[in-house]
Parts: sequence; structure tokens; C-alpha cells
Amino acid sequence: MKLSLPLAMLLALSLAPAARAANETDYKAAYAAAEAASKEAAGMRNQWTVTVSALAAAKKAADGGDFNRAVAAAKEAEALAKASIFQATSEKEAWKAMEIR
Repeated sequence: MKLSLPLAMLLALSLAPAARAANETDYKAAYAAAEAASKEAAGMRNQWTVTVSALAAAKKAADGGDFNRAVAAAKEAEALAKASIFQATSEKEAWKAMEIR
């Protein structure tokens, strides 16, 4: 599948280590972006369960004071949400090409 390479690159870039220690402000910004993308995916009825799990992991890490892990999990959740949005939009019309005529 030719869509898997860009998705893999997006996920790899989102998991790249940060050059400095994250703080609560970084976490809040990353979490807000991830939550917005997740809500958009949910609105398209294509929210992945792993996105919800990543958001929960981000919140748990932040509650424990580990903002590096919290930011990483929030960025992973955002990447997953964006991938689910991409899937929903690309498959919106693609199914017609596979329909038996």
C-alpha cells in the first residue's frame, strides 16, 4: 500500500526525541493539538481507539510530572488522529473503485 510509507514517516517524525526537556506549557500545547485532531476524527466517525489510548497515556504521564513522555504521547496521538482523518477522506470516494460493476 503506497499510503503506508508517508504514514510511517509521519509517526517516526512525531516520535523523534526533543532537544530539550519539555515542560507543562509544551505538554498543554501538544495535548490541545492532539485533542483537536482527535475531535475532528471523531466528527468524521473515524476515530481510532489507539488515539484515545495515546491521549490517556499523555494525561497520565503529565499527571505524574513526566512532561517529556506526556509530550511524546500527545504528539503520537495527534499523528494517529491525523492519519485517521487522512484515511477517512481518502476512502470517502475510493471505495467506488473497488465496487463490482
